[in-house]
Amino acid sequence: MGCATKNAKVVAISLGSLQRLIALKAVPQSAVPLIISTMSDCINQGVDIQLRILQTLLSLITNFPAVHGPLLGDALLLCFRLQESRIAVVSSTAAATLRQLVMFVVDKVVDEDRRDELSSGDQIEAVLPNGATTRLGPSAHDAYAVFEDLCLLANSEHPRFLKLDSLRKTFALELIESVLTNYHDLFRKHTELLLLLQHHLCPLVHKSLSDRPNFPLTLRCTRVVFLLLKQFSLELKTESEVFLMLLIRIVGAESSDADPADSAQGHPTRPLWMRVLAMEIMRGLCSDAELMRSVWDRYDAEEGGSKVVTSLITALKRLVTERPQLLGVCQQMFGIGVSAHPSSSSTENLYGLDVGGVAGMVASAASATVSGVANMISSEAGLSVQGSAMKLQCIDQLDKADSPPIPESYLYLLGVQCLVSLCEGFAAFTAPLYNSIMVQKPRSAGEPVIRAPPALDLSQLQTDDPAAKQLHTVHDMVESGWPALLAALSFLISTNLSDELFVDVLASYQALTTVSGMLGLTTPRDAFFTSLARLAIPTRVVSSIDSYVPVEPSTPRTAASAISESFGMSLPGANTQPPGLSERNMACLKVLVASALFLAGSLGESWFDILEALQNADYVLTMRGARPVANKRNTIGPGAGSLPGSRSVSASGSSPQIAASGSTQQAATTQPRHPLLADLEPDSLQHAIQRLFDASKSLEDGAFCDFVKALCKLSAAMIGMQSDAGEPLTAETESADELASSAGLSPPVESAHRRRVSGIHLPRTLRSGDFGISKLGGVAMLNIHRLIYRSPEVAWDPVTGHLLSVVRHPHAPPTIRTQAARVLDDILVVVPRNISTTGELQPKVQRRVLDVLAQQVIPDSAVSSSTTVEIRRMGLETLHQILQSSGHTLVVGWETIFEMLGSVCKPANTTPASLAPTPATSLQQELGRNRPPPLGYLNEKGYTSLVKIAFQSLTLVCDSLSSLSPEHLRLCISTLGQFGRQADTNIALTAAESLLWGVSDSIQAKRREEDKESEYSALWMSLLLEVLGLCTDARPEVRVGAIQTLFRTLQLYGATLSLETWDECIWKVTFPLLDSITASIRRSAPVAHGGEDLAPAEVAPDLQWDESKILALQSIGSVFQDFLTTKIIQLDSFTKAWEVFVGHIQDSWLHDNRSITAPALRCLEKAIRSCSAAEELKARTMEALEIAWRACDEMGCAVVEQGPSSPVGKAAVVSSSDVKPLTQESLMAYVDVIRCTRSAGRLLEDREWPLDRLTRLMTILKGVLTYPSSPDIRPDVDALSPVQSVVMEAVDSIELSAQGVASLVLRDLSEYATLPFLAAFDVQAAPALGGASSSTKAPRTAVSRVTYIALSKKAMPLLVDLFLRFRKDPAIYADGTVEALFAAYSIPIKLKYECPAPSKFGKDQPLWKTATTSFLRIIKECGPQVRALQSDIPADRVEGIWRQVVDTFRGGILADCSAAEHFSLDVQESEENFDLSLIASLEIDVVPYLGDTSVPDYIVSQLARVLQQGSRLRETDEDLPPSPSSLPDDLRTSKIPEDRTPKELDKPQRFGDGSIGMGTTASGRFVPRERFSYWCFDLLFLICSDTSQDQIPSRKRIAALSLPSLLERCRMTLVAYVADESLRGNLPFPRIREEELLYVLQKLLALKLWPGTLWAALSDSPSAHSAEQPLIDQSLSPSALIADAVKRSTKAHLFHFYPVLCEIVSIPRKTPTAWVMSAAPRAITTSLSGTTSAEARNSVTWTDVTSGTASEGHAVELDARTLVKECLKEVGRELGVGR
Repeated sequence: MGCATKNAKVVAISLGSLQRLIALKAVPQSAVPLIISTMSDCINQGVDIQLRILQTLLSLITNFPAVHGPLLGDALLLCFRLQESRIAVVSSTAAATLRQLVMFVVDKVVDEDRRDELSSGDQIEAVLPNGATTRLGPSAHDAYAVFEDLCLLANSEHPRFLKLDSLRKTFALELIESVLTNYHDLFRKHTELLLLLQHHLCPLVHKSLSDRPNFPLTLRCTRVVFLLLKQFSLELKTESEVFLMLLIRIVGAESSDADPADSAQGHPTRPLWMRVLAMEIMRGLCSDAELMRSVWDRYDAEEGGSKVVTSLITALKRLVTERPQLLGVCQQMFGIGVSAHPSSSSTENLYGLDVGGVAGMVASAASATVSGVANMISSEAGLSVQGSAMKLQCIDQLDKADSPPIPESYLYLLGVQCLVSLCEGFAAFTAPLYNSIMVQKPRSAGEPVIRAPPALDLSQLQTDDPAAKQLHTVHDMVESGWPALLAALSFLISTNLSDELFVDVLASYQALTTVSGMLGLTTPRDAFFTSLARLAIPTRVVSSIDSYVPVEPSTPRTAASAISESFGMSLPGANTQPPGLSERNMACLKVLVASALFLAGSLGESWFDILEALQNADYVLTMRGARPVANKRNTIGPGAGSLPGSRSVSASGSSPQIAASGSTQQAATTQPRHPLLADLEPDSLQHAIQRLFDASKSLEDGAFCDFVKALCKLSAAMIGMQSDAGEPLTAETESADELASSAGLSPPVESAHRRRVSGIHLPRTLRSGDFGISKLGGVAMLNIHRLIYRSPEVAWDPVTGHLLSVVRHPHAPPTIRTQAARVLDDILVVVPRNISTTGELQPKVQRRVLDVLAQQVIPDSAVSSSTTVEIRRMGLETLHQILQSSGHTLVVGWETIFEMLGSVCKPANTTPASLAPTPATSLQQELGRNRPPPLGYLNEKGYTSLVKIAFQSLTLVCDSLSSLSPEHLRLCISTLGQFGRQADTNIALTAAESLLWGVSDSIQAKRREEDKESEYSALWMSLLLEVLGLCTDARPEVRVGAIQTLFRTLQLYGATLSLETWDECIWKVTFPLLDSITASIRRSAPVAHGGEDLAPAEVAPDLQWDESKILALQSIGSVFQDFLTTKIIQLDSFTKAWEVFVGHIQDSWLHDNRSITAPALRCLEKAIRSCSAAEELKARTMEALEIAWRACDEMGCAVVEQGPSSPVGKAAVVSSSDVKPLTQESLMAYVDVIRCTRSAGRLLEDREWPLDRLTRLMTILKGVLTYPSSPDIRPDVDALSPVQSVVMEAVDSIELSAQGVASLVLRDLSEYATLPFLAAFDVQAAPALGGASSSTKAPRTAVSRVTYIALSKKAMPLLVDLFLRFRKDPAIYADGTVEALFAAYSIPIKLKYECPAPSKFGKDQPLWKTATTSFLRIIKECGPQVRALQSDIPADRVEGIWRQVVDTFRGGILADCSAAEHFSLDVQESEENFDLSLIASLEIDVVPYLGDTSVPDYIVSQLARVLQQGSRLRETDEDLPPSPSSLPDDLRTSKIPEDRTPKELDKPQRFGDGSIGMGTTASGRFVPRERFSYWCFDLLFLICSDTSQDQIPSRKRIAALSLPSLLERCRMTLVAYVADESLRGNLPFPRIREEELLYVLQKLLALKLWPGTLWAALSDSPSAHSAEQPLIDQSLSPSALIADAVKRSTKAHLFHFYPVLCEIVSIPRKTPTAWVMSAAPRAITTSLSGTTSAEARNSVTWTDVTSGTASEGHAVELDARTLVKECLKEVGRELGVGR
């Protein structure tokens, strides 16, 4: 009633009262509808009343739970109506009331369900959305109806229960959200409610989210979606999938440019806030790990299901890498002290998946959005919770009608948080399960605690166990999603994150790494480790450390540092601090170490990369040293603070370099730091790394083996070793290579087998040793029990194998080799001490230890270095320690011990490498480098120390001889023998005397037992031989005594010894002694090529050695002499023994000092002599002589090699071979041995050697003669030197009768004759010591000369005798011997006065005269013999002989006689007369035979030209050319051009050529021997004339071939006269010129040719036409007929000179005159004109008179004109004029 009054006050009071009554429950249930209708009437009253109505309604409904159905609907309707009020307070109160009421309605259902006492009558039927019907309780029906209406209203549909037209969607969604938030459990129980969600709510929400974005609506829809996904994903499987994919799509759509596919479908661009909303609920979902696992199971795991989780992770990865420039770059991650160049190390493929490429979007995405950078230049790029987050997250801003301002980076912060939540979810679930399954699993008794468990094997778990299923799920999720997660995290961690976020991301790294490891996912685990390693130790820090030199800048050592220099080091201020790790790098390192430690049991081969990273970390941390920890405020990176808020964009636009401050936290923050950022000092990190190595103790055997192998492999890679597959060091795989060095920074691999790991420069390991080796040592010491008690493959083989390979690696750095040796030795000493058992394990382990030690001690090559010596020294010290501490327990390995001890001894029989190799040279290379001291030992300190240490061990062994077997005793003896030869006298004496005698006593004691006698006798013999070995001791007294004793015994007992004993003595004592002495000599000999100055003190030991060898040789010679015929020759092995004996002599000849050579050869000679006495064994003796000759033959090589080939005048220098210069005495002894061998052979066989052997003999003898290097040459000018005498005797003794022998001897003797001219040389006198003549630098004292003059003087006449003896043998002509003979004589004949003096003290004939005389004697016989034997001599040989003859004459005729001008006149005359014999011999012995048809034309022409040249009286200055203008056009000079061929010279240039050349007034140089020239001229006229009437065809041929030379010679005189006369005028000619002119004219006048000679000479074939010419061709013109006839005239030469003669006649001035003798009767009356023509014709030359060919007439004066007139008249007469 009160309400009905409509009076506001009354209504208010009434309502208040009602409210109070309801609260007191004083109103009956039946009054409720009335109350409700009453209130609905008052609803339009004022605000107070409306508020009061709401209060009353709330009270009413809550107090009357039984209100259901339409009544409840009316009550709610009131609220809904008020909620739409324009008055804010009413609206909001109504909304709140509605919320409470709706909650209450739903709450009643919970209550109803709990009571569960409904009868079917109370249930109300309802139609469900899917068309089915069901019966519901009243409360349930209410709730169903209300919720359905809310959904319908939210979707702008008409409600069914509430009588409302519409409702704000946002409010409806809020109510729905409230219900779902509080009553999700109830919904799950009630199918009808779930159907509402499925049929009404989900489509509604999906539609709203897909429509145009509207902030309030989308916000609420998103919240509902979150609830649905969180609470009902199981029930709403399909819907959840749709929502998830929708959200992922929203997240994936970039705010600025939408997905083109979306745009195509008409989707508008989604605003940023929508992505943020989606991301915020994503964050909520990701943090629910269980939900994420179930999502995976439901969708991704199903066949053909949507890959929801996979898409989500990919979307998140895309999102965070979307705008790199917004997130900045963390300079800290590049390390300190290097430039942050964008070629980030993460842009490298990992395991072939292009994961790193995504991570590398720093560069690519940034370059795409350079413009974007400009927009954000104002703010600092980077992510932090403070700077990027919103105060109230977007999804909670329900009161906003528009989206609030959102920080640009907030979206990416959400992305980071999602990723972090996902990773943490994996770890939080897996770790406890792993722990309970693997670590705390029940153990059987005695089974140790598992400290380093392996990875989970999921296949072993029970399939029905829910935990196992979940583990499978996590396994699959990680396996599928790790590439994207790694890409996202590796990108994020390098961006500019706050410490807080950095820790989160790093923890995610750690989580994923450990989860992958726990679940056995090796690929992702390794990828995360690799990524962590890169982040922890940036490659460029490693590569920069070496190139960073604070004091003096150095050039970069490698390509890597060079590249880093060129990339970034040149930036200003780049190298301001040394490169190192930033705080964040160290945090990454800490995580890397922790993860590796956690997963240690399952890392397997992946250890390699982890250890490599730790090595680099250790390198960087130790190189930085005790650097103070950077202050928290410190800006990391070069010049980080110098670029506040501005960024330099590189010119190329490739990527902006973002310089960011390393940390965004304030200095004021004092709260404790996150554990991951605590304890980041280098020291604590190194402790952590060390803990990882210490943990090796708790690894299982298999895991330990993997760990150790990886450590070895790393060490091997660092040391640049590649081992064979058989060794534990496996070859590098390609993937390891790729991972080890970062792309773009690693230098190219240096060579096929050397690789640089992670950019660490090898040189640094020289300073600090190798990381791998030092750690390996520590690990081995912690695991000694493994080394001993486990199978060798587990620990022993990999550890010792690697250390040995380093120790024995010749190219590894010395420091590392010694480091490896130190580590190895520590292990080897400890292991024997720790063998507790005495069972079968003990010998095995001892053998292992000793075998390894032996490989360290015994060098694998002869090349020795200080490092090798040091390593061996360490090994020997280790052996000594083992013998001291565990020697009494050794049961095996003595032979190895002796081998090690023996290996330090230098074998005594080495020779320096400079000597020719002999069987004894074993360590040549080792000794060849520097000249050994006198005793032949290396006097290095290192070597001495080795011997001392080894000897201490040997002494220890000798104290316990009784335990050694015979075999070991034998080794002991030989080892002692080796020490007996060492340089340290004390050691040598101790070994030789006390220790060897100690062994001897021990053997003698054991020999007394009968059954062992033979065995120990042999041992005793070997001991004696060992002592014999000391016969070659460096101390001469010991040596000489030993040798004498040996041989005296042999000589004393030789007769009684059996042949077997002799055999043994020869082979075991005699020859070995020679071998060893020889070897010692070689070793002690100074190296000749060194050329060092030898002090006398240094030479003395050599002489003592030489004496020892001479003594040994003489003793052996005596033994052979005494016992050869009786014993030695009867041995089966005689031939072999003889060969060895001869071989020794030969060896001495080649290599010994020359004081030994002669006695050695005499020793051989003695043996050969005694051989020839053994006639009963002729075959053996002949064989022995054969062997001796073969040796002589080979020894000859040393002589022949150095013979005439060595250049003349070369001093005694060793040639290419190493043979020392042979003394004259040695050469004589050598020739005597050969003679002795030959005579012994002839004695036994009575025949001469065959030709081939004689040829070799002559070669050797020639070599001996011409041997250039003897240090003691004797003079050989006046008489033969002793060697020459012996050689000549040997030649004389040769039997010449056999075929070819004469030629051989003649040829060799010819060569001897030439030696003074071709092979004489100076010899530098050497000091008296024969030993080292060639290497001394003695001042040049007396220089003597080997001249061979006496030899030549003896040989030249000897040749004549031999030739005359064999002149009738055609062989000597046919095989070229005669040519060789003439060639030999031609040399001194040509040299003439340049020949060496024939004697020093006597008055011997000059060599050229001896040669000439001998030559002419042979020529006398040669012509007739060649003609007689012509049929047996090949034509080319005939030609060769005559060519050589003419050549020899040419040499004599044209020899340089200028030296004779200084002689007195009578001597000059006698010399000239001596030379006349040449011309006479030519005329008598040569010319008659030269015309034979077998002699070619050119040889005859050559002789004519020689005479033409010899007849010249002056040498004109032919080098002055006439001036060109004065030359007539057709000029032919009077001179013959130098370059005309002999063919051209043979022909006159033209018949009757009258051209006159240019004259000269120079007088020219006259030859000294005028007479000799006229003799040649005479002979030339003679051979052209018809004077001699014997052998006419032959003479005619010679005349035809010689005439051109004669005509040319005359023409030169006549033409020169005419030409010069016109220039000289009245200036008279020199006497010689005038006489020459008159001589020529006289001779021409008198000359009478054979008919047709000139015609033949001018024809093409003078020889063919010389005897007869073809008939004159009658058809020719008269002039041609006359010309042809004239050429056939006997006076044809006058016709030829007709033009010149006319010139002379026409000379106006007086022509030259001369008084000559004339044979014509005196004219009664002297005509006025002077001489008559008869007198002119019959004039005779002085030559004719003196030679007696003409009687002296009377003197007449002839002038040239008269003679010319006579010639012209002669021409007229010949033409028939005046007849």
